Amino acid sequence: MTGKEEERTINCVPDPTDINGVPTLGCYTKTFSNWSLATEIERLIRINSVVPLEPDYEFHKDGCLSNDTYFDNPKTFYKRGKASSNAQKVQCKSCGKYTNLLPNKSQSTTYAQKRNDILPSFAEHLINRVPVSSTCKILGIGRSTYYSKLEWLYRCCLEFLETHETKQFAKMTFPRIWLNTDMMVYHLNNVRKKGQPRTKGTVSEKQLPTQTVVSTDSSSRYVFRADVAYDWEIDFKQLEQNTETYKDDHLPMELRKNAKYTKYSYYPMEPTPNDTQSQNEYYLEMKELQLRGKYVDGLHVNHTYTAMAQMFLIKDMVKTDKWRVLSDDDMVLKSAIKKAFSVEIQQGRLHHFINTFDKTLSREAAFQEFIDSNKYLRNWAEDNFLSEQSVYEVAVEYLKRRLAVHKFYETKIAPDGTDYAVHKSNKIEHPIAMADRGSRYIDVLTDTSKLSNEHLARLIVRANDNSVNAFLQEIRRSLSILERPLVTSRGDGKSYIYSNFNPK
Repeated sequence: MTGKEEERTINCVPDPTDINGVPTLGCYTKTFSNWSLATEIERLIRINSVVPLEPDYEFHKDGCLSNDTYFDNPKTFYKRGKASSNAQKVQCKSCGKYTNLLPNKSQSTTYAQKRNDILPSFAEHLINRVPVSSTCKILGIGRSTYYSKLEWLYRCCLEFLETHETKQFAKMTFPRIWLNTDMMVYHLNNVRKKGQPRTKGTVSEKQLPTQTVVSTDSSSRYVFRADVAYDWEIDFKQLEQNTETYKDDHLPMELRKNAKYTKYSYYPMEPTPNDTQSQNEYYLEMKELQLRGKYVDGLHVNHTYTAMAQMFLIKDMVKTDKWRVLSDDDMVLKSAIKKAFSVEIQQGRLHHFINTFDKTLSREAAFQEFIDSNKYLRNWAEDNFLSEQSVYEVAVEYLKRRLAVHKFYETKIAPDGTDYAVHKSNKIEHPIAMADRGSRYIDVLTDTSKLSNEHLARLIVRANDNSVNAFLQEIRRSLSILERPLVTSRGDGKSYIYSNFNPK
């Protein structure tokens, strides 16, 4: 291992037992906490799972001779019709006590919900960029009701997914999956908790940049997962208990339970005589932590952990033998994909494509590149007697001929004569440009030496990030809390006036 305590890496060294074999190439990887990754996977499963309501029923009066419940022995009860909430009423045959059973969602959507008639209108407001205050005025509800209805609607969506989609995924096997993944950053307003006074001379961040990791299917545009790298359930009391129990403040980052919180991976402990930390350093750490504790609950999660957890969950959910993954040139996504799909990459069942473009181009210049690219491809098709073919087939044939001399790897020979492929950064221009971004460039990070030129050409032509971009644009434009920032009236910065105050 090399590097600082907080940024350690594992370097591959030459194999001492086979110095004439294929070399290790000097690769390196950043260390992460498996324990913390497991807790992140558990968090994503927990917040996206429906916990059924299980009321504690009292089926009998005191002194009743029967101890059976309706679910264990329904023959000891009479059915007495339905209540106004559509709940089944049962009566004990011995003591005569009536009990209302909680109806399921198919029987009643309004059980224990006041003003549930506003839910359809509330959902329309939510996805049509209506601010929270305006929704409250129109529907005649308070802020607390707004957020309780938001959680209830989210629960209904999770129940729909569990009933109609999750079970179907368990039964289906796909011949191949085109996974398109990307991240979006949005800002949370960092506000002080109620009753917390402003501390003179110390101001926390006004906005909290927050990452959302999204993965979609490129063909159907189905969204597999969209996870926010923010844990609103963690508090500093839990961090303190974990630090006292596991001595996290004395462990390397990759061994800490809460390493995913990075900046707050442990709770500061007063140094002992044998510690290297000074008393002044301890006070500074405590001061920073106490200041953060005065603001909104929860902590940001290192989005690498969220991305890795998402990849593991998608891999577990989707059954397929062939994976095709497309992302941008982001180290977080590349690291997450390599770690989650290491076996599939080694077996040649996953190919990872990188899609990049020139972000400095203006919209006019990008559109001009789009026009020029289309014109060049049409002229090339006419010169090669392919004008009758579709644009897709022309692009495939064009790339097929380019790939005869363009390689994403180079072949080397080990001292014992074994051939091995080494990836080299050698992007190829996609023959079909995009109107809003201009020319695109594709790189392949996995071994393509066993693919034919035609097969690889068809994969490259299909490589695009339209599905994930469409989803990101949809939620960004539909949800007011994710709206793009506005330039302030003074022109000296950006204002996130629509950002949410509630991370959850």
